Amino acid sequence: MNRMDTRFLGIDELPEVPTVAVVIDVMRAYTAAAWAFAQGAEKIVLAESLDEALALKARHPDWVALKDGPPAPGFDAVNSPGLLRTVDLGGRTVVQKTTAGTVGALAVKDASLVLCAGFVVAEATARLLRTHGGDSVTFVVTGEAGRADEDLACAQYIARRTTEADTDAAEFLRRAAASRAATELAEGVRQGVHQDDIALCLELDRFSFAMVAAPEGPLMVLRPHTVAPPAARMR
Repeated sequence: MNRMDTRFLGIDELPEVPTVAVVIDVMRAYTAAAWAFAQGAEKIVLAESLDEALALKARHPDWVALKDGPPAPGFDAVNSPGLLRTVDLGGRTVVQKTTAGTVGALAVKDASLVLCAGFVVAEATARLLRTHGGDSVTFVVTGEAGRADEDLACAQYIARRTTEADTDAAEFLRRAAASRAATELAEGVRQGVHQDDIALCLELDRFSFAMVAAPEGPLMVLRPHTVAPPAARMR
């Protein structure tokens, strides 16, 4: 792919349903989601509200309910990659409700292709965009009404990486490390945090899968999608 028209918009700035959407939440929804898949989760149901998450959990007691902030009754886990990396989620379904990330994905649920991403799945996301993204991609910058620099930096990096394979991530990661979200996590402003969360959110290409969200019945469901690197493809 030599050219791609890109837009970087906050959730409330979306004028219409895009054809292809990449929903970015670096700190921490889609870093946590990637870790959940790495720990064996089969799928992640993106809930519209805390009440819906609890209702789904009530109907499916074996599902794992996850939320932002501190632990709360009815929820099994919090939105922390540092905490999730030690949880065995083999074959489980996770229900995730966060302040920004899940809201962004649900806002574009009618798009033809919805990818959810952070730095940990950046290259796999870029590879999927190269093969299935088409000519126009909308990046949904979920944090701070579209102004979160960790999300914007990640979105810009993936966009650049999609068309320029030699793009260096260093400056984009530096911006994310200096972001308001990183500062709040480091200073304990946010709750339900592990001390390694920032470092885990800035771990470039930790996982080889992209994450694709699509409607399954009435639910928006996120699943991992392995994308083979070019060298591994048949010639």
